[in-house]
Amino acid sequence: MTQAPSTPTSAPPASTSALPNDNAPRAIFEALKRAWRDQGGLTYEQRMDYLDKLGDALERYEERLATAVSADFGNRSKYETAMAEVFIPISGVKYVRRHLRSWMRSERRGVSWIFLPASNKIIHQPLGVVGIIAPWNYPIQLSIVPLIYAIAAGNRVALKPSELTPRTSEVLAELIAEVFPRDLVGVVIGGPDVGVAFSKLPFDHLFFTGSTSVGRHVMRAASDNLVPVTLELGGKSPVIVAPGYPMDKAVERIAQGKLFNAGQTCIAPDYALVPEGQVDAFVAAFQAQVKAYYPSLADNSDYTSIVSERHYDRLVQLVAEARAKGAKVIEVNPAGESLAPASRKLAPTLVIDAPDDSGIMQDEIFGPLLPIVTYKTIDEAIAYINDRPRPLALYHFDRDHDRTKRVLQKTTSGGACVNDTLLHVGQEDLPFGGVGPSGMGAYHGPEGFQTFSHKKAVFHQARLNSAGMLAPPYGKTLERLMNLLIGKANRK
Repeated sequence: MTQAPSTPTSAPPASTSALPNDNAPRAIFEALKRAWRDQGGLTYEQRMDYLDKLGDALERYEERLATAVSADFGNRSKYETAMAEVFIPISGVKYVRRHLRSWMRSERRGVSWIFLPASNKIIHQPLGVVGIIAPWNYPIQLSIVPLIYAIAAGNRVALKPSELTPRTSEVLAELIAEVFPRDLVGVVIGGPDVGVAFSKLPFDHLFFTGSTSVGRHVMRAASDNLVPVTLELGGKSPVIVAPGYPMDKAVERIAQGKLFNAGQTCIAPDYALVPEGQVDAFVAAFQAQVKAYYPSLADNSDYTSIVSERHYDRLVQLVAEARAKGAKVIEVNPAGESLAPASRKLAPTLVIDAPDDSGIMQDEIFGPLLPIVTYKTIDEAIAYINDRPRPLALYHFDRDHDRTKRVLQKTTSGGACVNDTLLHVGQEDLPFGGVGPSGMGAYHGPEGFQTFSHKKAVFHQARLNSAGMLAPPYGKTLERLMNLLIGKANRK
């Protein structure tokens, strides 16, 4: 796999001059709808062919995509882009192509004896025209992976990338135009107003990845047209370090999961639950791990910047508020560098004993800040999690299998990892999605195909049948049959 330079200077300035003039959401949607009406969905052969072309294009565009993402962020590690933005979608293409034929087969279902010799089955149909709204934090993966499953299910797709990563959106639009005809996949470029207009279109399904607050607006807009939605949201994903688990091993995996993409990950560990008396050990291990991963921060191309000035300022304010309310703040800056705000690089920061009413304990962080909360018993840690909105992910570090089982059974989260972080999202055969405030619906695996498919129930009446017994005029024969079926000796 080739790697792209992570310096932002090699990316072209953001521009929409190369985009078609008719890129308004309504125009693209209507073109897709006409094509659906005239041509319908995709055959198995067409789906396989387009998926193959998409995988090839991702490999060819890898350098350009990585350069564009880095330019949009200010700096984004080329290796993080390769792992999260190119490897995962290409793996998804390969996985889907291996399983698609079996997913498309009709499913036989049982028939009640009274209706024999009829038969029942379920057939999988494309939904029609699907809308996908992608976020900025993983602008390639979170555009392409839902697109993979929508195409696998045979749909036509309108894609709205994030306006916060404009260079990446333009390269994505070019890649998609090379692979798909515009009446199969259309890309809508634009800011928040365009996004609002997009979410109000009468799609056959709308797939949104983003914050819980914006997800509420998307769901409200979709409801006017009764558009079903899949919401991939976020929330505060906890990590529990159980008593007896080696602290250095837990912190190694927690730090990697927290600092990947500088914490701008919907499933990043959002706060750590640590046994009482072990906070100092956690802090020391975290400091050592950051130094091992990032000996310096300012000019380190492996350490990613915060995506925008607004997001950078928000994170700085979260730390300032927590400190003002009495929290202990530990900035981990191995080289003791002065990090210029213009670089939008924020040092990994531990926040200890932040009050529950502080923003850092209320809001999804989306940055390299990690609050630490202590607990006395594992049941207290479970109760702390359950007193808060259901998270997208939960991480538990433990060598006690019974205790791990109890944590998994007594907490509810979209997904979970035991003795690691983040990696469940890379398991193609597992569904990925939230629960409650962290989302609804899932994709990846067979669930991804099902999300973008309609399961049509089909009853096939046999040539010789007894349906006439159920038709009027009603009489003694039907009465005896009802007595038999319902189990009554007499019907008055």
